[in-house]
Amino acid sequence: MASLFDLLSTQLGEAWRPRRRPTAHRAYRCVCERPVFFRNSECLACHTPLGYEPQRALVVPLRAVPGDDTLWETATGAPGRFRRCANFHLAAGCNWLVAAEDPAPLCVACRLNRTIPDLDREDNAQLWQRIEVAKRRLVSSLVALRLPVRSRVSEDPDHGLAFDFLRAAPDGPPVLTGHAQGIITLNVEEADDAYRERVRTALREPYRTLLGHFRHEVGHYYWDRLVAGTAWLEDFRELFGDERSDYAAALQRHYEEGPAPDWAHHHVSAYASTHPWEDWAETWAHYLHMVDTLDTALSFGLEADDLEISYEPFGPDSLFRPDAPGAARFLSFVNAWTELTGVLNELSRSMGLHDFYPFVLPREAVAKLQFVHLVISDAGSATSAR
Repeated sequence: MASLFDLLSTQLGEAWRPRRRPTAHRAYRCVCERPVFFRNSECLACHTPLGYEPQRALVVPLRAVPGDDTLWETATGAPGRFRRCANFHLAAGCNWLVAAEDPAPLCVACRLNRTIPDLDREDNAQLWQRIEVAKRRLVSSLVALRLPVRSRVSEDPDHGLAFDFLRAAPDGPPVLTGHAQGIITLNVEEADDAYRERVRTALREPYRTLLGHFRHEVGHYYWDRLVAGTAWLEDFRELFGDERSDYAAALQRHYEEGPAPDWAHHHVSAYASTHPWEDWAETWAHYLHMVDTLDTALSFGLEADDLEISYEPFGPDSLFRPDAPGAARFLSFVNAWTELTGVLNELSRSMGLHDFYPFVLPREAVAKLQFVHLVISDAGSATSAR
C-alpha cells in the first residue's frame, strides 16, 4: 500500500496544476451519500453507525453482525468484521474500530495510553475528550505514513510509544509537557483553551495547540527511533547541528535570552533555534502539519486553480538532496503548501483570527523538511517490507 505522502504528492501533481481529480483521504460519505467526518460515530442524517478503520484510513458506515451485538461489518459489504474500541462509551468517545481477530480491547490509538486523567476530578472528562480527538488525528497520520506505531504498554515495552496525561494537584508541582524514553507526557490543562492561550501569550508563541504539542513531542520519539545511532545521524548533524551540545543549558539560555536575532533565516520557528533536538521536533511537527492539511484540502476539492495567489517557488537549490528520488515531487508539495497557506491566512484575517499558519519557511528549513521527509519515507518502506 502506498504511503500517505506518495498518494498526496501524486494528487498534488495531478490536481494542484492543472487537472482536477477528486480525492478522499479526509472526506468521507455515509451510505446515504451525506458527508461525514473523521470524528463522527453516527451519521447525523440517517443515523447509520460509523467507525474509523485506521488501516484503510476510512470512516466506514456499519451494520451489526446478526447474532453478535459486539461485532460490526461495513454497511457497504466491504470485507472485514470489527469491534468498537473499548473507549467508545467512555469520555474519550473513541470512534475507532478494532479488527475482530485482534484480542486487544483498545484501538491502535487508545492502546498507546499509559495514564489517563482522573475522571472523578471536575472537568477532566471534557479535557480528556479534547486530548483524545487531537491524539487520534496524530495517530491516523502516523499510520498513514507507515511509521511504526506500537504501544509501549502492551506491544513493545522496549521501543514502543506511550502517553501519560497528567494534571497537577492543587498544591503540587506543575506538570511539564515533554518526551522521555518513549513516554510523552501532556499537561491535561493544555486542553483548556483559556489556560493554553495564557501560556501562548506569556511565551510569545504564534501557535500553540493540542495537536501541535502531539506532533512536536512525537518528533522527539521518532528521533530516538529513526535517527539516533543510524546512518542518518551524520546528515542530521550537518543540517541541524550537534545534538550532543548541552541541552539543559540551551533551554535555559533560550528562556532567559530569547532566540538568536537571525533565527528566522535558519529555522521553522523561534523555538526550533533552541537546540538541534528542538529544531528536529519543530521541523517534524511542521511536516505533519503540511501533509495533513494539504491532504485535507485536496480531499474537499480545494485546488490551485481556485487560488488567486502565487509566490516565488522554492527551487532544487533549497533542498538537502536535490538529486534524491522524488525530489521534484517534494518541491511541488512545499510550493503547494506556500500557496495554500497564503490563502488560508487571508481567510483567518477576514474573521479577525490569528493567521492560520503564522510562519514563513526559509530555504534552510525547506532542506530540513526534506530530510524529515526522507527519514519518514525510509522508515515507511521498512515498515511495509515487514
